Amino acid sequence: MGAIILLSLLGILVLYLGLYNAKSLLLPVSIAGLVGALVFEVLAWNSGAAPIYHGMVLFDNFALAFSILCIVVTALVLLLSQEYFSAISKNVAEYYCLMLFSLTGALMVCAYHNFAMLFVGIEIMSVALYILVGIRKTDFASNEAALKYFLMGAFSTGFLLFGITLLYGATGTFDITGVKNYLVANPTAISPLFYGGILLMMVGLLFKVGAAPFHFWTPDVYDGAPILITTYMSTVVKVASFAGFIKLFSYVFSPLHDFWTPVLLVIIVITLFVGNITALMQTSFKRMLAYSSISHAGYMLFAIIALGANANTSIFTYGVAYSLASVAAFAGLILVKRSHGSDQFVAFDGLAKKNPLLALVITVAMLSLAGIPLTAGFIGKFMLFRTAMADYHIILLVLAVVNAAIGVYYYLRVVVHMYFYPMAEQEEKLAVPMGFQVVLLITLFLTVMIGVYPNYIASLL
Repeated sequence: MGAIILLSLLGILVLYLGLYNAKSLLLPVSIAGLVGALVFEVLAWNSGAAPIYHGMVLFDNFALAFSILCIVVTALVLLLSQEYFSAISKNVAEYYCLMLFSLTGALMVCAYHNFAMLFVGIEIMSVALYILVGIRKTDFASNEAALKYFLMGAFSTGFLLFGITLLYGATGTFDITGVKNYLVANPTAISPLFYGGILLMMVGLLFKVGAAPFHFWTPDVYDGAPILITTYMSTVVKVASFAGFIKLFSYVFSPLHDFWTPVLLVIIVITLFVGNITALMQTSFKRMLAYSSISHAGYMLFAIIALGANANTSIFTYGVAYSLASVAAFAGLILVKRSHGSDQFVAFDGLAKKNPLLALVITVAMLSLAGIPLTAGFIGKFMLFRTAMADYHIILLVLAVVNAAIGVYYYLRVVVHMYFYPMAEQEEKLAVPMGFQVVLLITLFLTVMIGVYPNYIASLL
């Protein structure tokens, strides 16, 4: 709980730093606060945690692992922020403040033990993003993205709340252990309200993770938002939402596994094909990443249908791999777009000659997202496919392999542009600021290390 309190206070402190025009302190103070929050989470590891605050939150190793991942990825995003925010706005304190508040909500989603806390965490995480997506007031694409995200978010919140209401009507409690005890104690006399509550909560959470057919907001919002905000949304928000998702369905609703699994299987297949086929047709690197994020949501849903500790480990490993690769890819996109003013694939032509290190990092990120061996993405996909095999979802696995092959094609398009297309003669070497260099090297190192030595990350959970 110390991390959540610290981040809440940190957001207020950053806002006051902006008020008193101490812009040079924004990034150092934010990073220092994130390090402090990380220390709180690490110290609570293996502490035999029990639900606290009348059962509202539980900081077990599962919650701590996902919280640590969210904090680390946010720190990487903020390291990119100094150069990025200063180029698009004079008032940058609100960016840091809103992102820190959104991270606070993400940590609450990872650690909830009560439906009320799940709702509060999702809303804190989302409301800050409604503002961040549309924070460029003069950009019509950003305005459109914010409006779409807000309206669709309001509808999804309604579904989530209605589902929670039905579950409370059936069980008389918001506590997730109490809800599971109700299922165990009444295996043949479950209220019909409960089944409706499961489906409505599924709809609400599927919106947050960007799974089809609740994905229509994803490409436009990701494309219209500032690239750094898109990076945060596609990593931290997705990871936290999946942490809440898997806790709810793999722990609370596991006794009714046979009821909701067929629904989720259909959604997984639709999500994989919609995400990959639409990504295949894109000419914009940013929109390709937006559509591919839909397909990655489909892969991560594999862990929901597989019960047991292996599901937690596999979705965490995949979340780490996906987050690292996404941060690296979006960081490269920021630099290329700053140089060319475009996010099309042709903007990457000849990048290997202009900046070999940047081209190498983007290549490794693309290989990881595609699931090529010796990268973290391959380990994540392998573990998710193994969980599907454990429950004999053979047809689903075959369809997933087909979609993975489609993904290889469109991820390697940018690699071909970087290495095999000539650059314009008048172009100069692409400069990479220090913050970007640090992030690119960290993501490159961790992506390769997890791919070569996966046991270190897999043993955490």
